[in-house]
Amino acid sequence: MLLAVHHIAIIASDYAASKRFYTEVLGLEIIREVYREARDSYKLDLAVNGHYQIELFSFPNPPARVSRPEAAGLRHLAFAVRDLEAAIARLTSFDVATEPIRTDEFTNRRFTFFEDPDGLPLELYEE
Repeated sequence: MLLAVHHIAIIASDYAASKRFYTEVLGLEIIREVYREARDSYKLDLAVNGHYQIELFSFPNPPARVSRPEAAGLRHLAFAVRDLEAAIARLTSFDVATEPIRTDEFTNRRFTFFEDPDGLPLELYEE
C-alpha cells in the first residue's frame, strides 16, 4: 500500500535562518520557493540528494513544540551519510555543534545528533 515517504514538513520560527541552514549548511537542493500571501507564509521545497522532499514553512508566530526529553511525537529526522567524520567536519565549519559519536547497538553503525536553528533534533547516520 505505502510506496515511500513523500515529504517531511518543518515549520521554522526564523525562515531566513532555517533556509540558510537547510540549503547552505546541510546542502539540500532548492526545488521551488513560493510565498503564499493568503497565509503570510513561505513554502520552500527541498531535495535530499535528488530524493525525498522536505517542505520548509514559515508562519507568523508559530507555537513552540516540546521536543526533549523524549516527548511524544516525532522524535527526530535522520540523514544517511557515507562518511560521518566528513559530515561532522562540514557542520563544525558552520559552527553547528554535534553530540559525541555513538554506535547503534543492533547495527553497529555510527551516528550523531545535532539541531536545526529551532532546536529540531537531527541525526547523521553512517551507511
